[in-house]
Amino acid sequence: MMQLQEKKPKEKCENLGEERGELNSGCKKSGRKKATPKTPGYDTRIMNHHPRRYVALKVMYFGQRFYGFSLEAQMDPTVESEIFKALETTRLLIGDRKEIQYSRCGRTDKGVSAVGQVIALYLRSKLKEIDAHNKHSGETVPEEQDGQPEGEIDYVRVLNGVLPKDIRIVGWCPVPSGFSARFSCLSREYKYFFWNDNLNLLVMETAGKKLIGEHDFRNFCKMDAVKVHNYRRNVMSFEISPCDMRFEGHQLYAIKIKGSAFLWHQVRCMVAVLFMIGQGLESPEVIDALLDTRTLRKPQYLMAPEIPLVLLSCEFEGLKFSCSSDAGQALHVHLENECRLYHLQAAIFQEALLSHLPLSIGAENKDSSSNGVTRKKASHVPLMSRETEPSYEERRAKLETAKLRA
Repeated sequence: MMQLQEKKPKEKCENLGEERGELNSGCKKSGRKKATPKTPGYDTRIMNHHPRRYVALKVMYFGQRFYGFSLEAQMDPTVESEIFKALETTRLLIGDRKEIQYSRCGRTDKGVSAVGQVIALYLRSKLKEIDAHNKHSGETVPEEQDGQPEGEIDYVRVLNGVLPKDIRIVGWCPVPSGFSARFSCLSREYKYFFWNDNLNLLVMETAGKKLIGEHDFRNFCKMDAVKVHNYRRNVMSFEISPCDMRFEGHQLYAIKIKGSAFLWHQVRCMVAVLFMIGQGLESPEVIDALLDTRTLRKPQYLMAPEIPLVLLSCEFEGLKFSCSSDAGQALHVHLENECRLYHLQAAIFQEALLSHLPLSIGAENKDSSSNGVTRKKASHVPLMSRETEPSYEERRAKLETAKLRA
């Protein structure tokens, strides 16, 4: 007896975002090519028919959960990776990384924050008549409305709508095609926050002033003999000032340092030495000795912690960052809410401190250089008596020897 074949129900075709006319596997063939698997994101080359313009974006971020700013970091997440995810989500990118002429002003390290970082790149635009110099080439120039050119994409509002809460775009500015966020920068300014736990601020400021001017700062950085061959940098200003915050009788202060550019870990190394001076463990003259690279190699010492460091601002000639009033209001509300949240968290920690821990515990072992972190006291070894790191010349010789062996 012939068995009847059971008819299978037709599978429904689901729309997974393929281009029009491409069907999922399992659907009835239409004579067209099967869709190929897609990687996350989108192909920026398909956007080439859109107009674009070269812009600078001013970025703020809280660095505690990030493995630095740069995408080149071996760990994830980085600030840059999150920004590029947002740019892809909003379809603002046109072309690959080389085509968009991407540049960044500062490459902050793991845990470091910024309120004035600057990046530059080509983004999709609504204005069709933008020339290579980012100027309107039509008969009429669009008037500014609500803080930005009429009819243009509200870059700040669009990006902040998809970025994580610890990254925000605070403004944008059109820039000429020859602009570089790195090389067009005139100066960078950093702030380092710290609690005044019995530090001699007057002596610290006297020592800090010795850093002003053009010096060889190889003893105040993490040396990269592969990429960096000139360690001379110009520090323009240095100051220590109180902040509007106190905790258990201790005043919060900030060191503000401005320079044309900085070496890898330079600010944190300078701050570490200044803390030793503030504690009376070193004299201000140690700054002079460390700046004299003719007779001294860098002694081994720990850098200051990364969390209190903030990239405050990057200065450029003629750049005027702006955002729409709606985007500015939303940014203000967001930051206000984040401040309230952190104050609530601080109140919980304060409650735990008052309710459960005797105030005398660890008081005798509290070390002002740790800014509130309890550590076992260790005898201080003067910087000039410590083991030193290899010199630049020794590092280069080792690299050359490795090349020859290879």
